[in-house]
Amino acid sequence: MLGRDAVEFPVAVVLPAAGCGERTGLSTPKQFCTFLNRPLISFTIETFERIPWVESIVVVVAKESHELMLQIIHQFQHAKVKVVEGGTTRHRSIFNGLQAFSESAEGPVLPRPKVVIIHDAVRPFIEEDFLLKITLAAKEQGASGAIRPLVSTVIATTSEGFLDHSLERTKYRASEMPQGFLYDVIYQAYQRVTYKRDLAAAESIIKETLLLSACLISGAMAETIELSNRLQKNLESNHMAVDVIPCTKENNKLLLKTRNFIQISTSGASLSETEEMVKFFKESKHALLYPVVIVWVHLRMSDEASDIQTNEELTAIMDLSMKVKQGNILLYCVQIIYSKVPELWERSVARLSEITESLVRDRNPVLTGQMLQA
Repeated sequence: MLGRDAVEFPVAVVLPAAGCGERTGLSTPKQFCTFLNRPLISFTIETFERIPWVESIVVVVAKESHELMLQIIHQFQHAKVKVVEGGTTRHRSIFNGLQAFSESAEGPVLPRPKVVIIHDAVRPFIEEDFLLKITLAAKEQGASGAIRPLVSTVIATTSEGFLDHSLERTKYRASEMPQGFLYDVIYQAYQRVTYKRDLAAAESIIKETLLLSACLISGAMAETIELSNRLQKNLESNHMAVDVIPCTKENNKLLLKTRNFIQISTSGASLSETEEMVKFFKESKHALLYPVVIVWVHLRMSDEASDIQTNEELTAIMDLSMKVKQGNILLYCVQIIYSKVPELWERSVARLSEITESLVRDRNPVLTGQMLQA
């Protein structure tokens, strides 16, 4: 009942099964190979049919297998399934499956889901609890997927076939199925991917989606709150949604909604909040698949004298940024000097906005570990 209660939105599944089994060397595609007097794909369909909150299942098959798939559905009494024909490539077949929920679908249009799960048709062993995590994460983040640590050593070679270098396994993960997406996000991505060379465009779409929001931690001082309000206004004028919170305490759920954070601090502020935020990201593995950006803004008052304590704090935050970079957390440091002259202050805030947008957009690890000036 937990899954049914937790999923209060429509969920559908797309099973691409249009492959010909070329890698297995079998005359029969593996999805139609029989085990215990039953085709493998039927076991996979049954797995999803048993999950009460999965409303529909789209199976994508090659044109020559269409009748066979219909026979399997009839023989084993599958009720939630619609069969569509695949394309010439896997990503085209998946797009055909996604179109079953759009107005361009051939035949009856299925109800559009909030989240769609894409899974391999030949992998029937999946637990409902794990699928629930994938589904809820996709609803919250826009996309999610199964991963596992790399076990084998992965190497890069030169054009001549010699060893160039080996990858650091702790930084990489192997992507697995199932994968979950907000339907509108994945449909738009596949809609724009027509040819193999356009796959980079799909990655760009997902990246742009991740850059559309940020969390701004304002602090409690009047000056930091004023700067937060001005910075929020500038960023939102460039189509970045910004949530402003006074501190990160008891806001862990909000921290998982985005991968972009702006923290405003003064010289007397402790670094403990930044360290706690970094610790939370590590423990939650929030930065595992895509870098998390923290722009730490040091607001220096115009009449503030540079002292040993301030310098030690600035050195500490820059040292921290170098350490966390290995964990896919990009901590940038920017200093802005407060001015009571309106023209100078507006100019500095505008410059801070430009720097922040650039850091969030480019995610350049080279710029961590140094103090940028706004």
